[in-house]
Amino acid sequence: MYHYLEEELDQLRTKLIKMGSLVEEQIDFATRSLFENNPELAKIVIDRDEKVDKYDVKIDKICQRIFALTQPVAVDLRIIMAALKINNDLERIGDIAVNIAERAEPLKDNLELLKQAGLCDMAEKVKLMINKTIDSMVNNDHELAFGVIKSDDVIDEMEQDIFRSLIARMEDDPSIIKPCAHCIILLRHFERLADHATNIAEEVVFLVDAKIIKHKKNLDDLGVKPDEVL
Repeated sequence: MYHYLEEELDQLRTKLIKMGSLVEEQIDFATRSLFENNPELAKIVIDRDEKVDKYDVKIDKICQRIFALTQPVAVDLRIIMAALKINNDLERIGDIAVNIAERAEPLKDNLELLKQAGLCDMAEKVKLMINKTIDSMVNNDHELAFGVIKSDDVIDEMEQDIFRSLIARMEDDPSIIKPCAHCIILLRHFERLADHATNIAEEVVFLVDAKIIKHKKNLDDLGVKPDEVL
């Protein structure tokens, strides 16, 4: 029975890594489609969302099968619990990639506005967070995961600053209300991406250290040095 469990856990890990790699690329393509005015990349992201959804279903089924047939305990149980939550966040990241790609067309003539508002910088930081959180998942690196968790504060501050900037721009020039509205929606998408990356990082810490650290944002609580933050 334990040999069967090991095989199932290996399959689960493989599927999670593949899904993580896929959604990481989805975010890269989606942001490039937006900031490089590349409709082909946007189409790829939208078309491949079905593949992300299939991974989501496969991973759920593996977890259900393990629960039903092996009754895992201790570290094996933590792996399944973490996998279910990580799978959900990866699927949501894939959905947000599609939402970002769909903004490429209405904002194709407003690339300068995106840059001036700070959305390009925010997107790069969020992509780095996602890259690091996927790496932490693949390598069971809880220190890297801690850094991702604290980086969420940086993204939250950026969101507030950019939001205020966009509101001020619309007040000064009502003619740009429509593109700014699209920018505000994008802003929300990027902030949610950072949240999902943080959720995955928290599950990595739970898996490696058997600690639940949700909602702990103090550096002392997490043992993170300031230079480890974005």
